[in-house]
Amino acid sequence: MAQHAAGPLGAARIAARRPRTDATQIRDSLAQVAELAALFITDESIRAEPVPDITTSLELLGVPGSALEAAALAELTVALAAMRVTASDLKRLETAHRALRTAQLRVDPPPRDLETTLVRSISPDGQVLDGASKDLARARQQVREARKRVMDRLGGILGSLDTTERAPDAAVTVRGGRYVIPIRSTARARVGGIVHDESATRATVFVEPPEIIELGNELRAAETAELREVLRVLRELSDLLRPHRDGIAAAWEMCIAFDDLCARARYAVEVNGFVPEIGGHLKIRGGRHPLLLPDNSRILEMTKPVIPFDLDLVSDEFTVLISGPNTGGKTVLIKAVGLLVLLVQSGVIPPIGPHSALPVFTEVFADIGDRQSIAASLSTFSAHVAVLRQILDGAGAGSLVLLDEIGSGTDPAEGGALASATLKTLTRRRAITLATTHLGALKQLAAETVGIVNASLQFNAETLTPTYRLLKGVPGRSYGLAIAKRLGIAADVLAEAERAVPDAERTLDRLLASVEARGRDMDARAAELETRAAQLELERQNLADLENLASELHVREKALDKDARDRARAYLLEARKTVEAALAQARAAVTEATAREARRIVEEAIEKTEPGDEKKSGWVNLEELRRRKNIPSSPTRAPATTTAESEISLRGLTIDEAEPLLLKAIDDAILADLSSLRVIHGKGTGVLRDFVQGVLKRDPRIKRFALAPANQGGHGVTVAEFA
Repeated sequence: MAQHAAGPLGAARIAARRPRTDATQIRDSLAQVAELAALFITDESIRAEPVPDITTSLELLGVPGSALEAAALAELTVALAAMRVTASDLKRLETAHRALRTAQLRVDPPPRDLETTLVRSISPDGQVLDGASKDLARARQQVREARKRVMDRLGGILGSLDTTERAPDAAVTVRGGRYVIPIRSTARARVGGIVHDESATRATVFVEPPEIIELGNELRAAETAELREVLRVLRELSDLLRPHRDGIAAAWEMCIAFDDLCARARYAVEVNGFVPEIGGHLKIRGGRHPLLLPDNSRILEMTKPVIPFDLDLVSDEFTVLISGPNTGGKTVLIKAVGLLVLLVQSGVIPPIGPHSALPVFTEVFADIGDRQSIAASLSTFSAHVAVLRQILDGAGAGSLVLLDEIGSGTDPAEGGALASATLKTLTRRRAITLATTHLGALKQLAAETVGIVNASLQFNAETLTPTYRLLKGVPGRSYGLAIAKRLGIAADVLAEAERAVPDAERTLDRLLASVEARGRDMDARAAELETRAAQLELERQNLADLENLASELHVREKALDKDARDRARAYLLEARKTVEAALAQARAAVTEATAREARRIVEEAIEKTEPGDEKKSGWVNLEELRRRKNIPSSPTRAPATTTAESEISLRGLTIDEAEPLLLKAIDDAILADLSSLRVIHGKGTGVLRDFVQGVLKRDPRIKRFALAPANQGGHGVTVAEFA
């Protein structure tokens, strides 16, 4: 989990988390993690900022008159920038999501001027910059000039020496803070000056010539002035930060806490964990061991998928006795329960499924593994007994006790008796106990003691391999002889071993085998019934879809029929005008009887398109009227009138079917001077809605369009307004 932290301080905060016992604090912590985990799914920009450790700097700022080193100020510069970014991100989240628990971490960052001043004064590698003060810039210029004078003069002196006087590969260098030249010891008297160092063979001496001494003193004075100004700048910057010490500390804590929270939230997303109900009875759904998740499985060289387990205890169940063969996963199971409990109480959402619930435990006791010790003169059994004594001394109501292979390491009869007494005692104390065992005598304990239940991890009897599925209420078989047979133990040895198994054990084993067989049959039957139920549900859904489609087709048929009749009526009304015009032009060639007959045919067609009578129909063509009654064609056509509806339904239509109807509805609505048009496309898959909105978007006559309000169709209706 700490690997998800942005910085080492966030990772350390994760590693330092410890279980709490206050239910309210646990709930609040988990709710905060769940809230941020949900945001991570939709907002990938959320991230924590790493911050350096400024503990020492904060302590020094608490001491009046103290000055921070430049390197410490450089770290503070990084920390101040992280504080500003983190506070800004939290404010953004608070603005976007009201009542956000994560926003409670936000504190006001220190003034931006502090960061600006530090950036101007201190380099990222911890050096005081010339821009920190004008006096510092001037002092450093003087140092550079003095150093140049020294270097130039020393270079001239070195160049004037004979090769027999200067050392091989001689160059100006520094010894004891003074600039010197290397010469042969034989030339020391001629060169003169102060010797600051000599080689190991004493053949070479490092000399500051007499004419350089004063220049060196000037350089030293300039460097001292520079150092004095640097110290003044550091003290000034420290004094600038000192009044904001508490604010800096609070904002620094905000960064670490947010890093811790982000790491826990990212872990919750990674393991697909769900927040359990805190309090009540133990109920784990879809639980997985945290170290056996896919990423860790690669580390552990695991190839088999992790099988989630369900463990649900009712109000009068306190002890779960898990039995079964070795390698079946019993120890992994009880470890997983312990880790899940401790993670939850530490404010971490662990790898468990929805609808889980966990009590708040005040103590967790565990006796897992071989505790034998040569140094302490403890055998396996003695070590177990020592731990068992501690558990019995402290465990009670509110405790979680994990016992691996209880009663092992000694005579089965005595070990079983001690294990039985221990489990009964813990059950009476109402401690939640998970214990694994191979002892057959303990398998009958659940039938005799209220509060104790058997459980086992399913084992494939045919392949002798574990399935890692937890079965509550059924003890497990040991499969010891079956495994021995598979591993090649001689048949006569196995036969003798089988005869030596007590009758009670043999009877119990046969009973368990029968129960397992019936369980497999029931599982197979349940799977078959589930498959059949899924098929029936699919058929029911298909039938419902067909019924919906038939209903939509019926509505569509009525709509198309009404639309056709409306169009025919409008056309025939126009045709009546055209006929009258044609008759007026052909008055000389047409008798009054012929005219009356033409009018009668048109009126009859109009009557057949009257709304409300679905049995009437017609789409009488004007040319057909002329043809039937030998009426001459009119040389002119009157303009068509438009009947427009403020709403059109396209539900159930394909895009090809819907396009001409939509375009005509838009044209008609505009010609009729309507202000808007409601297009009913239905919700469905959204394909028809997207097509309709695409047409409206491309039409320059559409001023705007939007989905209808929820009470007027919502996502199933688009309302277009005309320009």
